[in-house]
Amino acid sequence: MLASDGERCLLGRSPRFAPRMWSCLAGFVEPGETLEEAVRRETREEAGIVCGRVAYFASQPWPFPMSLMIGCHAAALSTEITVDRSELEDARWFSRDEVVAMLLRRHPAGLTVAHPIAIAHHIIRAWVEADRSLV
Repeated sequence: MLASDGERCLLGRSPRFAPRMWSCLAGFVEPGETLEEAVRRETREEAGIVCGRVAYFASQPWPFPMSLMIGCHAAALSTEITVDRSELEDARWFSRDEVVAMLLRRHPAGLTVAHPIAIAHHIIRAWVEADRSLV
C-alpha cells in the first residue's frame, strides 16, 4: 500500500531489504476485514499514519506463503510518522521528484525502490505518473 498526502508518498524500509532500498508498506488482511480497512489499519500500525480514501490498484500472485499481493493507494490524513520498529526499520515521506530519482536509480544518496518484479514498484511508479488530483 502506498499512502500519499498529494505531493509526497510514504515509503518504508524493512531490515531484510537491500541497503538503501525503500518500498511500499505491506501487511495482511485480517478475517472479517475489508481491503480498505486492512490498508488503513496496517498503515496506522506500521507508521502511525491515518488514511482515508483507499483505491485498489492491481494484484500480483506471491508464492510466500502462497498469497496474493493486493496493491492500493491511500490518501493520508495525517503526516507525523511513528515507526513500529517490530515491523519496519524506518519510514519517511518522499517527494515526487525524489521518488523519480529513485526509480531512475539516480538518487544522490543511492536510494532505490523495489525491483520492477514487485507490485510495489508499479504502485510507486503509478503514483509518480498519476494526475495529482486522482491519487
